[in-house]
Amino acid sequence: MHGGSPGGPGTVVVLHGGHMRAQLALGEDVFTGARFRVLVPSRPGYGRTPLSPAAAGGTVTDFADAIARLCRDRGIDQVAAVVGISAGGRTALTMAARHPDLVRRVILQSPVGFLPWPDRRTHLGGRIVFHPRIEAITWALLRTAIRLAPEPALRLLTRDLSLLPAGQVLAGLTPADRATLTHLYVSMRSGRGFVADMLPVADCTADVGQPTLIIATRNDRSVPFAHAQSLAAAISRAELVESRADSHMIWFSPDYPAIAAKIRAFLLTDHDTASGHLNA
Repeated sequence: MHGGSPGGPGTVVVLHGGHMRAQLALGEDVFTGARFRVLVPSRPGYGRTPLSPAAAGGTVTDFADAIARLCRDRGIDQVAAVVGISAGGRTALTMAARHPDLVRRVILQSPVGFLPWPDRRTHLGGRIVFHPRIEAITWALLRTAIRLAPEPALRLLTRDLSLLPAGQVLAGLTPADRATLTHLYVSMRSGRGFVADMLPVADCTADVGQPTLIIATRNDRSVPFAHAQSLAAAISRAELVESRADSHMIWFSPDYPAIAAKIRAFLLTDHDTASGHLNA
């Protein structure tokens, strides 16, 4: 838990995607910069969070309920938004569906929805290289590659994140963006979480009544744009914002300042009194 200020606008719960844990920050400054307090848990299998029962969808529903209890134990009666990033999107939606009295809004960034995911190649490869008994070796090899040959290593990692040529994506990054991405890659671990992320999750979109902001790019190879489109079509109060980012990492795009402004406006709007239908 970090950020916020006396009299601030409230708390945002951030649920990161695959290979991320609570200690790694990505895109949280848009919330802390608007004086929100940010609560960031590690999802099941990441950091120190254990997996729940392995029944399909059980981990997600159990964890959504656990975060709701955590909020209330911390004296948080409402969260301004639950934010689901990539594979964390389904957990954010499940929390919103199961706890509508707690969650006021939903923000989804490059989200995995309820379409089949991942593709067959990623599913088969991921179960091998990110198996809980192997993933430490995988990440150690990636860290060594980044240290010894940073450009080829970044190209290799970028290929799975973008439909565009990796060289084009990297050429569009600023030196600060490259440094941030490199720090993320050398800090990531998969634990037991990524293999669990590939399990199917029960579709709860019909039960999500909160205003929902969905941000995604058509250039995303990791999570196809169709996931964002399907969520926007299924959630009654959803708005889909198309990022011009070159890859899954929408925070490293020239249009991200405009998207950040959209996020702030969405968080600070009273949607209960605002007129108009959000679905786009």
